[in-house]
Amino acid sequence: MNEPDSTGSESTRIEALTSLNILDTKPHERFDRLTRLAKRLFGVQLALVSLVDANSLWLKYRLGLESSDVSREISFSGNAILRDEILIVNDKGIDESLDDNPWVTYEPRIRFYAGVTLADNDGNKIGTLCLIDQEPRSFSEEDQEVLRDLGHMAEQELAAVQLATMDELTQLSNRRGFIALAIHALNLCKRLHKPATLFFFDLDLFKDINDRFGHAEGDRALIGFGKILKEVFRESDVIGRLGGDEFVALLTNTERAESELILSRLEKTREEFNRNEARGYDILCSVGTIEFDSSRHKSIEDLLEDADQLMYQQKQKKKII
Repeated sequence: MNEPDSTGSESTRIEALTSLNILDTKPHERFDRLTRLAKRLFGVQLALVSLVDANSLWLKYRLGLESSDVSREISFSGNAILRDEILIVNDKGIDESLDDNPWVTYEPRIRFYAGVTLADNDGNKIGTLCLIDQEPRSFSEEDQEVLRDLGHMAEQELAAVQLATMDELTQLSNRRGFIALAIHALNLCKRLHKPATLFFFDLDLFKDINDRFGHAEGDRALIGFGKILKEVFRESDVIGRLGGDEFVALLTNTERAESELILSRLEKTREEFNRNEARGYDILCSVGTIEFDSSRHKSIEDLLEDADQLMYQQKQKKKII
């Protein structure tokens, strides 16, 4: 097997990677959700985001692998970042330089790999988003385009580390982060002809919580509702806090019946949370639910506006505006 070569800008690349301050850290939920989405869409055994250091490969999601770091010498991704095109290894023979890779000849005996390069805002190639399977698979031009789109989403997540698109209070995506991820997710749904549904939440009587119990308790209510959302929604869903007491969740590849089931489960989880916490108030919410319609929703802002109006209508019916 040929070892990955160094590029002329290797020192700049390593400096850019190091500046992210995410090497040898705990898995990031932002990357976990993305790789779960990739795994769900392609039906592969493993999807992961890898960051290629000078001598090691750091895995930000490593389901099925024992270690978070791998020698760069044997990594597929170490080769992938040297290319502009997607690296595809299918039952070894596609790329002879990898035929004697120990991951191919020994456990986990990889028979399929597809990796797209991830770059930062300055164009430094710092890692890959890759799909791995122990069975050979076909990988069409359309599949490659979808993987590239997912790669762009991963790059958005890397940029988010620098641009602070995470809400510090709830540890959900903030408005900027949610919109960036939602745009890519909706584009994938359009391309694959998959449905998508948006939930727009607004807490009821939130001002009363702040007035009666103080803003610190109001923050606790926001954190609590964020926890409820993370518990109820699937690992591949995009959830965020738009600001104030407004939250959103975007479900991809989800039919109406499944969306209604998730919403029902949220209500039960919220009621159980209130009983267990017994804070002297209940976390209540109104929700607007809208199915994505590409003919009507030309942007994520259009979808958010429709869902917001439906949420407001529900709040009006409750007479708790």
